[in-house]
Amino acid sequence: MGSNSFRLQVGRIVGNQIYPLDGLKETVRLAAGLTPEKHLDEAAQQRALAALARFGERLRDFAPEAVRAVATNTLRVARNAPQFLMEAEAALGFPIEVIAGREEARLIYLGVAHTLPNPHVRNLIVDIGGGSTEFIIGQNIKPLQLESLYMGCVSFSLRYFPEGRVDKRSMNEAELAASRELQTIAKAYRDTSWDAAVGSSGTAKAIRDILELNGYADGNITRAGLERLRNCLVKAGGAERAGLQGMRPERVPVIIGGVAIMSAVFKEFDLEEMNFSEGALRLGVLYDLLGRYHHEDLREATVSRFMQRYEVDPQQAARVSLMALKLYRQLRSTDLVENSVNAQFLSWAARLHEIGISVAHAGYHKHSAYVLANADMPGFSKRDQALLARLVLAHRGKLERVQTLTQTMPEYLPIFCLRIAALLHRARDDEPVPEIDVSITAKGYELNIDRTWLASAPLTAAVLASETQQWASVAIEFRVRAKLQRVATEA
Repeated sequence: MGSNSFRLQVGRIVGNQIYPLDGLKETVRLAAGLTPEKHLDEAAQQRALAALARFGERLRDFAPEAVRAVATNTLRVARNAPQFLMEAEAALGFPIEVIAGREEARLIYLGVAHTLPNPHVRNLIVDIGGGSTEFIIGQNIKPLQLESLYMGCVSFSLRYFPEGRVDKRSMNEAELAASRELQTIAKAYRDTSWDAAVGSSGTAKAIRDILELNGYADGNITRAGLERLRNCLVKAGGAERAGLQGMRPERVPVIIGGVAIMSAVFKEFDLEEMNFSEGALRLGVLYDLLGRYHHEDLREATVSRFMQRYEVDPQQAARVSLMALKLYRQLRSTDLVENSVNAQFLSWAARLHEIGISVAHAGYHKHSAYVLANADMPGFSKRDQALLARLVLAHRGKLERVQTLTQTMPEYLPIFCLRIAALLHRARDDEPVPEIDVSITAKGYELNIDRTWLASAPLTAAVLASETQQWASVAIEFRVRAKLQRVATEA
């Protein structure tokens, strides 16, 4: 769900490759509906919902795990995005992830890398979208630099070329604004260096086609050809009056903003020529989904890297994770835990719940939640990160705090499992833990624990007693029953 167009791509898996099977495109121009107060207006919402309803019909028989929907810059910045997304998901029939700019850049590179004739050389990828432009330097499948700048063909066209009018002054202002954005990354990118420049997505494709069809360049985007196109647009006073071959009607309102950004890119990166790749975000999303299907989930690698970066105690993380999943299995016995999304997030939260200790021990769960909500986490959408942050914030302390963070019912079942697991392993040792039986009751949760063990652990008994008050604060009953049971280590 881009800022200019929405695209649906259906792929067929053969081995480890994806072959396009079907595709749909709707020019929604979502960014054009952003008000000065950063609210998405009603007209843009209705265009988007209508497109998603049509996409939803095409996807109606797809399994949930075979579909991934992502949204980009406009829904990153729109203040009413949460309300709109509820309607959008209902229209589409599947969850929608709003991805961060750097995550968008990573997925773009993943798509482009699978279409490059020579991915072994170092490539600079430039993807001018409707509301943002992504820049990646990568080699093979590995990105070396990732950045997303808040400038796009729709936003620049609206800001600098109202009603499609262009003159020398407005073009210079737009190029200067783009150059100022580019200067924040230009030195780091030049220091990394690249062997070839590649453009991807609609703006680059439109510019390439126009240059070729009008004899300004031969198959690629060139500095000389781009200059001729720029001058033609300025002289004509607008794209509609330029009489250019290959100017598709849906590109007329936004092409000038794209040309201004591309001209600044060529100047700041000192480019002479840029190739074009058909691979882009939608193909990258498909390959990322394929990786999850083959259990090569980048999110797993990200969790491991965060544990290393924040020096998490791996033994304690493993203890809490194992216990949390053990409790989850009892409460969701019908779930296949290995394929359960909730269990997956519970495991990640358990392994990351102590990353905030690297900031300060006091209130570390708050520090952990802040990092997880705001850090760049490759593979995770903003919604994924918000879920992790809520689970981690709720693993200790006041439950009321979590209730105020979400408009819907908080994820109390995984929160319950994580809180009890962290509580039982507070000693941070490998002493045997008694068999725990948990169940869901009509009003909440019940925990059965060995009476003899509990009598020998007065601190745990006291904390369990206080837990009943915490759950009562969110109108959920939590009962602890002490029974005579055998003591055993965790399987």
